[in-house]
Amino acid sequence: MWDATWESIFQAREWGQYPGEDVVRFIARNYYGVPNRAAVKVLEVGSGVGANLWFLAREGFSFSGIEGSPTAVARTVARLDREVPGWKGNGSEVRVGDCLSLPYANDSFDAVLDIGAISCNSFEDSQRIYAELLRVAKPGGMLFSRVVAGGSWGDGTGVPAGRRAFVNCTEGTVAGMGLIRFTDERDVDDLLGGWKRMAIERSIWTEGDRNHEVRQLNIFASKS
Repeated sequence: MWDATWESIFQAREWGQYPGEDVVRFIARNYYGVPNRAAVKVLEVGSGVGANLWFLAREGFSFSGIEGSPTAVARTVARLDREVPGWKGNGSEVRVGDCLSLPYANDSFDAVLDIGAISCNSFEDSQRIYAELLRVAKPGGMLFSRVVAGGSWGDGTGVPAGRRAFVNCTEGTVAGMGLIRFTDERDVDDLLGGWKRMAIERSIWTEGDRNHEVRQLNIFASKS
């Protein structure tokens, strides 16, 4: 279930304007060699203010973004209109919606992206979201999901809210961001359900003069 905390966050602060290197690398490795990039359809759930969609538009891919925050969607559309004129020409779109019930047909997308959004859901809802992503991915379609890893700074703080989840963590880069679920590697297959896991990569960096570790898992999977 989408956490309304994020509407307040997007209203109160600027958010990332540029995609992470891991997103660029995933798209480049798998889709830069396609002769007609507009034929590659990418879905991002929890698209925020559209940094990844901006990148996809600049690179000529077709995309759909779905995000619970009306403020974030409005900022995304305004930036795309301003910086990538004609971005809707290949059928690309951004809308307000719920990741638990995606408004797309079965077998619609070549790739699906989750850059931190699923970590803002309970374990059970996360399983449902991964199942929805599997439904709308084409056979052979690929998933890239970046999640907050177990042991990351802030894990165990805040109010317990189910399996490895806490509301309003009191420490770390996720402090005050509503519900955050911390993912252990041993939980990944249970979360993915019918996805075929291909690889898990770790990202770790330090904060506070190396006193705290921020940990993420990058999960790669495909639809058999």
